[in-house]
Amino acid sequence: MASSMKKRVELALEEVRPMLKIHAGSVELVGVNEETGVVQVKMLGTCDGCALADMTLKMGIEVVLKEHVPEVTSVERV
Repeated sequence: MASSMKKRVELALEEVRPMLKIHAGSVELVGVNEETGVVQVKMLGTCDGCALADMTLKMGIEVVLKEHVPEVTSVERV
C-alpha cells in the first residue's frame, strides 16, 4: 500500500501542475510519510521564493491532495 499512496499523491500533483505552470512554476514530490500523512514537496521555478508560495501550498496544493488522497494530513515545503 505504501507505493499506492505515493502514486496517488503524484497523480493529484499532476492536476495541480498546469495551474502552477501558468505562472512559470511547478512542484516536485519529495516524500510521503504514510504513518503521519505528511507530504513533502519542493516548489520549483517562480514558485520557489514567491511571496504567495505558502498560500499556494496550503490553499491550493494541500486542498487538492486531501481531496484525492484522504490519508494526507498536511503538505510541507522543503
